Amino acid sequence: MRVEFYVLSTATSADRLRAACQLAMKAWRAGLPVFVRGTDDEQCRAVDELMWRFKAEAFVPHSLHQDDPHAPVAIGVNEEPAATQGVLINLASNLSPHVERFSRVIEIVNQEPDLLTACRENFRTYRQRGYDPKRVEL
Repeated sequence: MRVEFYVLSTATSADRLRAACQLAMKAWRAGLPVFVRGTDDEQCRAVDELMWRFKAEAFVPHSLHQDDPHAPVAIGVNEEPAATQGVLINLASNLSPHVERFSRVIEIVNQEPDLLTACRENFRTYRQRGYDPKRVEL
């Protein structure tokens, strides 16, 4: 499994959501199933809304997991992904309980202090589980 921490230079949550949408579109265009994991239902609804309008000339087929778990881009919290070997885009501050089901995990980090602390802990946890997480500057 490939694990990457995409690091944003800002501290705004809107930038994290926009990055999640862009990365989901890129993975979907590469033919991979995508699961965007939010922290709660409110954040999932915000990602769902943004997915419709973040790029005017592009459409990314997506759905909340509860509405269509088989959507090319499913958005949820801790639901089990319908597809295996896809991409997990994690916006939550902890690891997914289904992390082993994915071939690639993307953690999106911004400069918000509590999130930085949580993501550092996630980085250590991935290492302890035998993965080699990489840092990617955005």
